[in-house]
Amino acid sequence: MLSSACAPVLLIGGWQLAAARQRGGFDQVSHTISELAGRGATDPWIMTTALVGVGVCHAITATGLAPAAVPGRLLFAAGGAATVALAALPLPVTGDSPAHVVAATVTLPALSLWPALAVRRGIKPRPAVWFSAAAGLLVLLGWFGIDYFGDSSRIGLSERVLAGAQALWPLAAVLLARRR
Repeated sequence: MLSSACAPVLLIGGWQLAAARQRGGFDQVSHTISELAGRGATDPWIMTTALVGVGVCHAITATGLAPAAVPGRLLFAAGGAATVALAALPLPVTGDSPAHVVAATVTLPALSLWPALAVRRGIKPRPAVWFSAAAGLLVLLGWFGIDYFGDSSRIGLSERVLAGAQALWPLAAVLLARRR
């Protein structure tokens, strides 16, 4: 329970604090979370630490979410590990890092798909809720993908909505699973 509650607090709190600390301001609608942890950031350690914490929280939550099927829990834990890798591979001062992009390409789909693989007979909440969560996360992933590849001025917004939802669903899943 504690790890699932800490993940969204670390993520959202991390990006808020890191953005507030940027010299000259920071537009969270048009700039990504990764930029806050990148080599050109004012205090990259803030977002890096937050991302590592989120990844560790996801791995702990995956371990303790016994009502979920093992394939979903494994994919969730892999998404947590990939989040730690994402934090360890910061963006350079300008441009993208291929290693960072690969880590993000593992992280974001894993954290969107795991609810669909977590479904098993008798699971609480009902399977439809898990599948709906995965569908919603995949829609948000698609929005982010369109913004990423379309060079959108709202990429920061779509990334934050996606990442926030990915961090909040495990807490919802734990709370719903505890209801009996």
